Amino acid sequence: MIRTVLAGAFALGLTVSATTAEAQQRQRFEYWYGLTGQLGEVMEQHCRRFNESQTRYEAVCVGQGGYDRAEQNTIAAFRARQHPTLVQIYDAGTVNFMLSGVTYNAVQFARDFDMRLNWADYFPGISAYYATSRGDMWSFPYNSSTAVMYWNREAWRSIGRNEPPATWEQMERDMRALRAAGHACPHTYDFDTWQSVEQMSAIHGEPIATRNNGYDGLDAELLVNRGLIPRHLGNLQRWTGEGLARVNTAQTGRTIIQAFADGTCASMLSSIANHGVVGQTAREGLDWGVAMIPLYEGYQRRNSLVGGASLWVLQGKSREEYQAAAAFLDFVLTPAEVKWMPRVTGYIPITRPAFREMQQEGFYAAPPYAGREIAMQSLTATEPTPVTRGIRLGNFTSIRAEIRSEWEAAASGRKTIQQALDDATIRSNQVLRRFEQTMRGRQLP
Repeated sequence: MIRTVLAGAFALGLTVSATTAEAQQRQRFEYWYGLTGQLGEVMEQHCRRFNESQTRYEAVCVGQGGYDRAEQNTIAAFRARQHPTLVQIYDAGTVNFMLSGVTYNAVQFARDFDMRLNWADYFPGISAYYATSRGDMWSFPYNSSTAVMYWNREAWRSIGRNEPPATWEQMERDMRALRAAGHACPHTYDFDTWQSVEQMSAIHGEPIATRNNGYDGLDAELLVNRGLIPRHLGNLQRWTGEGLARVNTAQTGRTIIQAFADGTCASMLSSIANHGVVGQTAREGLDWGVAMIPLYEGYQRRNSLVGGASLWVLQGKSREEYQAAAAFLDFVLTPAEVKWMPRVTGYIPITRPAFREMQQEGFYAAPPYAGREIAMQSLTATEPTPVTRGIRLGNFTSIRAEIRSEWEAAASGRKTIQQALDDATIRSNQVLRRFEQTMRGRQLP
């Protein structure tokens, strides 16, 4: 009996040793990602899926605690020669990384390491955001989203309407009717500029900056203090004062997602990436859906902007590490993996072949996912124009913070919306000039 146990233990030891040896023989590479919470867990799961799919390579995946930190930590690590091979950088960091001098051009990388990727498979609305002015990709689009309107069907039926509003003028009439019918919060919003400034400008075909939103040069200047944005933010403030809309933020104790999902507020603008969260947290029996963001009358709808992040390869690694990273990129960009991402998150499929397969398989007819195709319709409403392909402004995170700060100041009554946007424009242009000076002598590709 003792001999049997010892023999079994010895055999088990051999198995563990063999497994350890196999892991040690794999070529490892390091991948840093910015997503946190449930989405961070999905990133870890994607790495495990890759590691379990083959025996040659191993992805060592390290969360950075947020998109901002992923960008900052990567630059600092590169200076110390402690950087990863691959990093997930959000949309707002694109121009910073394009001009950083630390990246390995994605088109060249794919060619150098014989990747199976077909660049034409990406939706134009996705690829255009991460492409150079010549259309070359410098990073690999990965997790993508766009903004939509979430609406409470039951609330709208109470005012005799079965369709979401297509225009903001109709939205105002609906909000008044909802308020009269006893709905205390017809609409909720926060101070996130991605929905109310960037997406709103894009779908109306208006730039938020000169030089085609910065694509044509680092000398761009902000334009958010003119045109549509003062009108729209002014309307939001007026509706709030009239009790038709309500601000909900983490600071107020409830986010817009929570306020919508529990049935308190009848509508909101948010990322399609939150579709799964709403579905999982919605009050029992809540009848809700998504629609494209309304337009103001007199405008023709344009494509909305892609959000999310892309994967960047960094310089200074061995050929073996690059081969491992190329295998990982090939893996996550296969149709099977592109389809997997929307199933476990609210993100959209980034390639046309994967989207077609999902349609054929009935993905969008299944109750948990129904409505997510609206995001694809919004993103592909038109071919990207010089104004709707994206936003390419240096230190864009700081610019977003300037606009948000001034918008909050106006909401608190300290200044008018116009004055707030004028001040945000002045300070944002100072951010742009400092970035231009820092990058003096460099040209956007």
